[in-house]
Parts: sequence; C-alpha cells; structure tokens
Amino acid sequence: MATIHYKIVQHDGGWAYKLDDVFSESFRTHEQALHAARRAAREQERPDETSAILWEDAEGKWHEELARGDDRPIADVDD
Repeated sequence: MATIHYKIVQHDGGWAYKLDDVFSESFRTHEQALHAARRAAREQERPDETSAILWEDAEGKWHEELARGDDRPIADVDD
C-alpha cells in the first residue's frame, strides 16, 4: 500500500498544502491550510467504487486503466 505525505508550506502570500510538486489553493493561515490538508488526507484514504479512469502523462500520452476503489493510500500531514 502506498503512503503519501502532505506538507504545509508558505505559498503565494499565504499557506498551502503540497503533495510532491503540486500545491493546493492558498489559505490565509497555517491553521486553515493544516485543516484543509487533514481533510484531503482523510478523503484520500476513503474507499470508493472501482471505476475506469483516463489520465495524461508528462509526455502527453493518454492512458486508460481501472482504478480499484479499495486500493487507497495511507495519507499523512507534515505540519
């Protein structure tokens, strides 16, 4: 099972949570960003329905695959 780590960082004149190189929207306070990151982490762990997904990779190639709804990562927040 994969583990993902959200990190709280200063961003765009405020605070955001970040996963790898992707930033969330900006929040006015660290506390607001932390709350939003914890909510996002909970949602990542929640099982869902298995469904087909279509996604584009960094080279612009499209892929179609089946995303299992019960194959969820462990998510945490580094504040």
